[in-house]
Amino acid sequence: CPAPAGHGIKFMRTDCSSEIAMIEAKWSNVEISPLCTKLVNSFGISVKTIEHVLAALAGCGVNNAIVEIDGSEAPILDGSARPFAIEFIRSGLVHSSERLKVIRILEEVAFETNSGWAKLYPCDEPWMSFHIEFKDSIIGIQEKSVSLSNGSFVRELCDSRTFCRNSDIEKMWANGLALGGTFENAVVVDGDEVLSPGGMRYKDEAVRHKMLDALGDLCLAGAPVIGHYVGHCAGHAITNGLLQVLFSAPETFEYVECNQKLHDI
Repeated sequence: CPAPAGHGIKFMRTDCSSEIAMIEAKWSNVEISPLCTKLVNSFGISVKTIEHVLAALAGCGVNNAIVEIDGSEAPILDGSARPFAIEFIRSGLVHSSERLKVIRILEEVAFETNSGWAKLYPCDEPWMSFHIEFKDSIIGIQEKSVSLSNGSFVRELCDSRTFCRNSDIEKMWANGLALGGTFENAVVVDGDEVLSPGGMRYKDEAVRHKMLDALGDLCLAGAPVIGHYVGHCAGHAITNGLLQVLFSAPETFEYVECNQKLHDI
């Protein structure tokens, strides 16, 4: 649903009373959850697996919206952000006369765990680079770097689907995730095989989807980030940790009004 300038992105649980239903899409509302991004408001109302719809919003240039949802988990659809992006573009966007504020990275920011790391570097436009390593031979080592400007999200990333090992499915179900999951809405791999019909959409679909997830998680900064995000085996928790480091160090970034040069990016 449309929202006025300065509103940001908020989720509204339509199955809850209106007094407690709103959840702001903000990094500080993240509750670390395995395998997905989960937001919780001060009343304990939550919504999870929202990274794909957030990626589609960010990738289509939507900065103000109310996302109505009638349950605690966003629909998986085909496992990518494409169905959301298609409908946003089809519905049309309203351009606000109020200038958008963006976050410009001034100094390197980093967050690291035993499993991977993510960094933000100063850059004149939004860029993303990602590296993954999986034991499954069908995925293996993949890396990709792409500008996130001029609609490249729609062309390069939005149709890349979530992926998992066949052995992980029962673990996800036990955690209350992907309860509607089938081979039709995720790329399920088993060693050197792709079990999902039709196989991969891209040879490097896995790293593309990791980039899609990272863009959705970066959306929780509350404003577009002008900088170069670099992820190495990074997941949702690492990107959220990166945002925590960023906002704890105000000297590393600045808010600037989106001028014509930034708008043209």
